[in-house]
Amino acid sequence: MTRVGAIDCGTNSIRLLVADVEQPEGRVPVLTDVVREMEIVRLGYGVDRTGRIDPAAMERTLVAARRYAGTCEELGAEGVRFVATSASRDASNAHEFIDGVRAAFASFDIAPEVITGTEEAELSFTGATGDVVAAGHPGPYLVCDIGGGSTELVRGEATAAGARVLQSYSADVGCVRMTERHLASDPPSAAEVAAATADIETAVDAITAEVDIAGAGTLVGLAGSITTVTAHALRLDHYDADRIHLAAIPPERLDEVTAELLTMTHDERAALPFMHPGRVDVIGAGALVWDRVVARVLAASPGIPVVTSEHDILDGIALSAARRVGG
Repeated sequence: MTRVGAIDCGTNSIRLLVADVEQPEGRVPVLTDVVREMEIVRLGYGVDRTGRIDPAAMERTLVAARRYAGTCEELGAEGVRFVATSASRDASNAHEFIDGVRAAFASFDIAPEVITGTEEAELSFTGATGDVVAAGHPGPYLVCDIGGGSTELVRGEATAAGARVLQSYSADVGCVRMTERHLASDPPSAAEVAAATADIETAVDAITAEVDIAGAGTLVGLAGSITTVTAHALRLDHYDADRIHLAAIPPERLDEVTAELLTMTHDERAALPFMHPGRVDVIGAGALVWDRVVARVLAASPGIPVVTSEHDILDGIALSAARRVGG
């Protein structure tokens, strides 16, 4: 068994997973959580507009990174992998962020890996599909990861023996980016929602030009926007990861939930008992991206089940860290 640390630093949040990984020969690895944490830091705040990481956002993120590094040391992680996504790809001052993370994790001799959208999608697919396969959902699988700055879609195959990515694509639409570009009013106006929808549909055109969505067996959605939308669809009285994980939401219910979130005020969204404070102002855009992706996939693969996964890129990062430790 190998204990590893995994950090996923995206546009909206930074997350830590310390996990024990068993790698039985010839079988799928088994990952057991030791610690799983998330903090909304908004590293990507304003990047779409200015091309730079905001100083306050960078400091918030580095404070969290230093705390995560301490947790990895205290819990005896043998190896750590720190993956940074959209904001760190886009910002002209990303080198300052990289230097700060390298200093925080000096004892592990690592730097943040500013991965491509394709790598991001592959890690998400690997992390998401294990439990979906075990639950008996059919392949091929489409895995959609909606972040703050980008949305990835990946098609692949997965069995108990492992996963294989066939196609993937990353588009620059996410809950933070779409909110900043289009949804300024509280609640958003019909014209703002229409503009965001048009932007998202253009991005989905680009995604589906690269990823075949026809004939898929299961669509898997993951990350905070989708899990929060699922919590709303289930009318949860608190955020319950066990009920959200592997929940199948009918597409017509998703349409209803998206419309509700886009017509609620900030205070009404904040009052929802499962809503993380850091998602209150961006969840409408996240729901809209998910709704448009689901609609397009259903048109190409009628009747496909739509399943939510609590396991995602963070789990994929942890599994890749364990492989590195094992050589």
